[in-house]
Amino acid sequence: MGSRSNNGSGRTKVGRYELGRTLGEGTFAKVKFARNVETGDNVAIKILDKEKVMKHKMIGQIKREISTMKLIRHPNVIRMYEVMASKSKIYIVLEFVTGGELFDKIASKGRLKEDEARKYFQQLINAVDYCHSRGVFHRDLKPENLLLDANGVLKVSDFGLSALPQQVREDGLLHTTCGTPNYVAPEVINNKGYDGAKADLWSCGVILFVLMAGYLPFEESNLVALYKKIHKAEFTCPPWFSSNAKKLIKRILDPNPQTRITITEVIENEWFKKGYCPPVFEQADVSLDDVNAIFDESANSSNLVVERREVRPSAPLTMNAFELISTSQGLNLSSLFEKQMGMVKRETRFTSRCPANEIVSKIEEAAVPLGFNVRKNNYKIKLQGEKSGRKGHLNVATEIYEVAPSLYMVELRKAGGDTLEFHKFYKNLSTGLKDIVWQLGDEAGEEVKDGIVST
Repeated sequence: MGSRSNNGSGRTKVGRYELGRTLGEGTFAKVKFARNVETGDNVAIKILDKEKVMKHKMIGQIKREISTMKLIRHPNVIRMYEVMASKSKIYIVLEFVTGGELFDKIASKGRLKEDEARKYFQQLINAVDYCHSRGVFHRDLKPENLLLDANGVLKVSDFGLSALPQQVREDGLLHTTCGTPNYVAPEVINNKGYDGAKADLWSCGVILFVLMAGYLPFEESNLVALYKKIHKAEFTCPPWFSSNAKKLIKRILDPNPQTRITITEVIENEWFKKGYCPPVFEQADVSLDDVNAIFDESANSSNLVVERREVRPSAPLTMNAFELISTSQGLNLSSLFEKQMGMVKRETRFTSRCPANEIVSKIEEAAVPLGFNVRKNNYKIKLQGEKSGRKGHLNVATEIYEVAPSLYMVELRKAGGDTLEFHKFYKNLSTGLKDIVWQLGDEAGEEVKDGIVST
């Protein structure tokens, strides 16, 4: 697996892919930007920890999910290209899209016009309906899972992979409460079992409301009060919604799953059908050989890939132009202290002209008084909250990248815990970091357009 001594800045290769920055992480997986060195194509690689997967007895389920996902070819669902495994990890190679999250549009515009919101909602329903027809339920539809490609086409990510620990019981229902509370159907919170298709549609209804309103239908800082509102479907449509849109949203956000409108009925709805283009997609031959090979217990080690890390002197990882674009909004410094309406992002970044060592020291100095343990590995820092919060301990992963000579980008990403608590922590941390953040106009003759530095 390569030497572990002082080589944190080296590039890691897995098979024919060179791994880059971390795009996101959760309990079971980490997603990294990567490049196919043979073709030059950019991809995203989801990395699962085999030990955790086996500990939670998820092998069978993951194999089913991956096999089904590999067979799904739909213009509005992120494509899965291939699957690889090393002795300790499973690598799922996915389509990488550069248009950012759909909800970045709302953060900048406030809300979408009804026709534009309907266009995205149609694409979302197309994706959800197609996957349901193949027995795959998302179970965690939320803003960060809705991405846009370079042409502005909606792509649902993490279909069938977002809520892996879930199981369908003998009663044919799912039983694990998960998802972002504001988007979760009342029957999921009830924990008495629920129909994955009906629960997904409820989340789609919340998403449609947010697209058109610019805020959430159910929002309370107190979780018990929030759940009460969701159970009663206590919400009011703003006056600018058309009467047909209001009627449809009320039928989707019906707290009784038995009487809730179905996806088939949504597609036939008068408001939905306006300007509707049914999806056109290919049915190509797809091989499951790679999936079967990595899960074959008797397989010999020739099917396994090896993580190889280049050894370089200790220095922050240099970020190339493609990776910089992959940060979605580039070096948007305006997001340093801003809160996005009710939808706090799970990562944030700032730039600094201070030496990398000084940045590391300053982060440590600012985090310790806030009650965080600090673990450093070259220019990567793990911060763990000592106190347990709403969703366990808050974990923050920090990484420093060199984006130009003497210009560093610092990315802080929630690796565990509650997103709102992450936002609160970042606000407090940023007070202690003010003197290392590179402010606009720090240097004469430089200006920032759309957050990108230009001289």
